[in-house]
Amino acid sequence: GGSAGGLLMGAVANQAPQDYRVMVAQVPFVDVVTTMLDPTIPLTTNEYDEWGNPEQKPYYDYMLSYSPYDNVKQQAYPALYVGTGLWDSQVQYWEPAKWVAKLRDDNTGHYPILFRTNMEAGHGGKSGRFQRYRELSESYAFVLQQLGIAQP
Repeated sequence: GGSAGGLLMGAVANQAPQDYRVMVAQVPFVDVVTTMLDPTIPLTTNEYDEWGNPEQKPYYDYMLSYSPYDNVKQQAYPALYVGTGLWDSQVQYWEPAKWVAKLRDDNTGHYPILFRTNMEAGHGGKSGRFQRYRELSESYAFVLQQLGIAQP
């Protein structure tokens, strides 16, 4: 999942890690509460219609209930490939970075949690005719390796 789909992957990883062996989260929107509480971040206030305004308690409580970062706990997580772009204006790189750090601290399992920062990319990855396929192949290779289909 990517962006809001990455949020979904994070929520699923927290709520049902035993049901998955490997997951991919690209530019994941995982620190929902903190991000939505900062109206200076581009797009935040425009997103109130979709996500709600966390300055209102019912929305704050609901966001907190599923926010991937806020719900990491000590448990065994599946293998995770987390990708971000340094120049992403929609999901800043520090969101997935701090999520991965928290996951690594609390993970009681033995599967890897890989963090990939593309230093030349934004929210949609690096531009270029074939770059999209190169980036996609990295996450696919990780998934295949974790499933024992491809050798390292």
